[in-house]
Order: sequence, then structure tokens, then C-alpha cells
Amino acid sequence: MYRLILYYLIFLLAVALVLGLFGVIGVAPYGLFFSTLFLLAICSIINQIFSYFFSAPTNVESVYITALILALIITPATSINTLIFLVWAGVWAMASKFILAIGKKHIFNPAAFAVALTAFTIGQSASWWVGTFWMAPFVLIGGILIVRKIRRADLVISYFAVAGLTILTFYFLKGSNLLTAFGKILFESPFLFFGFVMITEPLTTPPTRGLRILYGALTGFIFAPQIHLISFYSTPELSLIIGNVFSYLASPKKKLMLTLKERIKVANNTYNFVFQSDEVFSFKPGQYLEWTLEHEKPDSRGNRRYFTIASSPTEKEIIMGVKFYDRPSSFKESLGKMNLGDIVVASQLAGDFVLPKNKDEKLAFIAGGIGVTPFRSMVKCLVDTDEKRDIVLFYSNNTEADIAYKNIFDFAERQLGIKMVYTLTGQDVSPSWRGKRGLIDAETIKQNTPDYLDRTFYISGPNAMVVTFKALLREMGIRKHKIKTDYFPGF
Repeated sequence: MYRLILYYLIFLLAVALVLGLFGVIGVAPYGLFFSTLFLLAICSIINQIFSYFFSAPTNVESVYITALILALIITPATSINTLIFLVWAGVWAMASKFILAIGKKHIFNPAAFAVALTAFTIGQSASWWVGTFWMAPFVLIGGILIVRKIRRADLVISYFAVAGLTILTFYFLKGSNLLTAFGKILFESPFLFFGFVMITEPLTTPPTRGLRILYGALTGFIFAPQIHLISFYSTPELSLIIGNVFSYLASPKKKLMLTLKERIKVANNTYNFVFQSDEVFSFKPGQYLEWTLEHEKPDSRGNRRYFTIASSPTEKEIIMGVKFYDRPSSFKESLGKMNLGDIVVASQLAGDFVLPKNKDEKLAFIAGGIGVTPFRSMVKCLVDTDEKRDIVLFYSNNTEADIAYKNIFDFAERQLGIKMVYTLTGQDVSPSWRGKRGLIDAETIKQNTPDYLDRTFYISGPNAMVVTFKALLREMGIRKHKIKTDYFPGF
């Protein structure tokens, strides 16, 4: 996800350089090129300094992303004054991640905080020059891809709707032409760039859908330039800072330093990585974390991943369940080489893929492979608390050796009455296998859950599988709101 955003920002700067060379936009290409390199250097150096003094791990991608955002919203350097502006903005963008942090997590979007501070301290503010007519198509196309990848349409749509409606309302009250006003919003303001890039930063957004919608709406309302308190008018960066405060108050965030305590094989090429947390950590079964593992020569996917927490809140340790495939990513390769006592950083607890509050609601879980981890967390929690719910769990694997956490699920079946439906899809299934063979289809679901129309279905597994089952359930007459799918940003 972060790598995609990085490529998107590089693409926008490349487009701006070309348009600048042809004089299409009022940005000097050489000044832009110099400013970009200068900001990259300043942000990298300052980040390393703060990282050293605070003994904190660094994320190079985040540094680059912040530097490139500053290059896209600050007018390129043409004098000593603007050069000082770049230095000041770069320094405070990096400093804010370490100084203005609670629970080892920064509160504010670094770029927004930096340009807001420069406006108050040295009287220079961001021009948001990226919000121009010629840049808009490129911002829009790339932005749609970003939102599709990170699955934050709820947040972005709420921002666009409220910001657009608020601004148009002010134009309407002034008697302005609404069509002209709409064009100004899209092509003569940072409206699109702000929505696709700034408010979607994962580390400063709320973890659940409802809070994200509120966050987008609040930020969108304050984004309107007509909003003011006496003579103090809103700016994009101020609206985001206020939104960040709301996000933190609504969902305080932590950065956990997790120490590897144990590595346990739970299935074929599948392991539990058991971590000891440096502090007490609360979560709901089914939620996920962003895991950061520094390693040399990270591949194109970077050094961060999202994994569901496989452990239950009733367990003392935090467990990450991982399946290893041939030619693993650099992240998984480094994870597999971790020694006991090594540390991984976890943050950004999020996710709505959790048990419903109504304990009488009938449920059906569908899992494929290691996608069963959220259900391991849920079922283990139910076992430990002796809480009975009407659940049928369909669990598909290639071979019997691929089945993970079977001991927990079988115990839950005996203890709580949870119905387990195992199925194998591989060619070399042992003759001794007494479970179902083949894919989970509509007939399998109907046979094992005659009351399927009354159940809420939870689907977790590879993205292609989730999409397929979602379509199958809709064809079976399951209402859309009765289908919940596991979510990873960038999965």
C-alpha cells in the first residue's frame, strides 16, 4: 500500500515536471526538481537524527512520502526565503512524528502539521499548487486506484460529499453559478489531492468504518475555505489537524514493541509467531494490526504488512499466524529468520470484522487457508469465556496437513456446539479422510445450514476467494448487509 502511494506521488511530480517544461502549469520545472531532491534529503537526515535520539525504528517509505507531499503542496524554491521554508517544513514534518507522539504514535499528519506550523511561525504557507486544472485528471485517476487498493471509499466519499456540499452551499448563498463553482472546487483547489492522499494516511485515521465516515465528514466540513472563526479562516492543513485530533480522541492509538517469544508450527508451512507485548493491549477478536519489520533490501512491498491478530484477548501473548509459500516476500523471509528475543513493531489496530454484539445472532464462517486466523481469535475467545453462540464454520484447505488450529476448533465443537465443516480441495486426499472433499458450494452451505437465510456470513481468505463467495451468497439470496468480509488495506 505504502509503495503504491509512493509511486503515485512520484508519478504526479513527473507529470508536473513535463507540464512545467511545456509551460502548461505555472511551476518552474528546475525549481520543482531541486525542491523535491532538497526535501528528500532534509527529511531523510532529520528523520535519522530523531530516530537515533529516540531509539525508534524508521520507515523509509514514510519519509519519502512526506517529502514528496511537501514538494507537491509547497511552491518550488526560487529564493532564499522559500529555501528556508522548505527546511523548516521538512524539519517539523519529521520532528512531529517523534515529539508530538502519544503511546509512541504520532497524532498529526506530518506534512499538514509542518505547513500549518510554518504559517504561524515564519508567515509562509503551502500554496497547494498541485490543485490545478491540468493536474486534476492525473490526481483523479491515480487517486481512484489508491482508494481501491486501500479500500477507504467510505472515508473518501464522506469527505467529498460534505466538503463539496458545504462549499457549494456557500457559493449558492452568494448567488454564484453552481456549475462554475463546482468546476473551481475540482480544478482550482486541492480538493481531490487532499481527499485521495492527505486524509487517507492510515496512521492518523480511525480504525472502524463508522468513525472513518465521521472523520471524513468533519474534515470535509472544515476544509471549506469559507469556514472561519471571527477572522480566522480554515485551510486544508488546519482541517486535517482538527480531524487528526478527533481521530485520536475517538480511537487512541498505540505502537507496540513486540518481542518474539516462540515460533510454533500449526500446519503445513504455517506458523504461529508468539510475541510478548511491552504493555497491556486491548483488542476485539478479528481485528488486525500493521506489522513493521526492518530488514535489509526490502522488496517492492516494503517492510510493513497487515496481519489479523490470531490470538484471543483472553491470551497473554499476541499471535501472528503466517503461511509461507515458495519465493516469499522479503518481509516474510526476514520474519522466518527472526530469532527469539527479536523485536517487531505493531500498530494501527483496526477492523470491523468482529463478532456482533447480539449473542443470539446466527452466524456462518467461511475460511480458506490461513484466512482462518480471525476465526481462531473469535473461537478461542468464546472457548475461554465459555460463551455459546450458534456458529457453523466452513474451513477449506488443499490437504489435511494444511488445516490450522484444528485442535481449538474441534474442542469448541465439543464444548460449545460450534459446527465444523472441513473440506479438502487437493488431488492427493488421504483415503482415511472422513470430511468433505471439493469446493464449498451452495449445496454444501444449504445442507449444513438449512437456515442460511437467517444467518450472517463472515468470509475470510485470499481476495479472489472472498469475492467469489460474496457473489455466491448474493446469488443464494443472502442480503448484502448479512455478508461481512475480512479486510486488509492493500490486500
